[in-house]
Amino acid sequence: MASPNIVNLTKENFTKEVLESPTPVLVDFSADWCGPCKMLGPVLDELADEYVGRVKICKVDVDTEQELAARFGVTSIPTLLFFKSGQVVEQMRGLKSKRVLKESLDRVAG
Repeated sequence: MASPNIVNLTKENFTKEVLESPTPVLVDFSADWCGPCKMLGPVLDELADEYVGRVKICKVDVDTEQELAARFGVTSIPTLLFFKSGQVVEQMRGLKSKRVLKESLDRVAG
């Protein structure tokens, strides 16, 4: 079951939730039909619960939010963008382990 701490992004709420966020944000660009995205989902749910108040974790469905995906040059999924103070500070593509994601979140949240 998806974590209640995951924010679903649209072009309408992206600026408020990500660019103006006082805390760092991890944005997962994914799609329902993507196998690696489905495998990453439970890991992001766990991390969203573990990092409450330190890092906001959000998802963008690239099928419904093609404009956002294009804006950030997302050409493969899953793509993870780490934002701090409204800027992309780190980027990952493909399925990553929880350990690798935690290392990046700790760096960004540090």
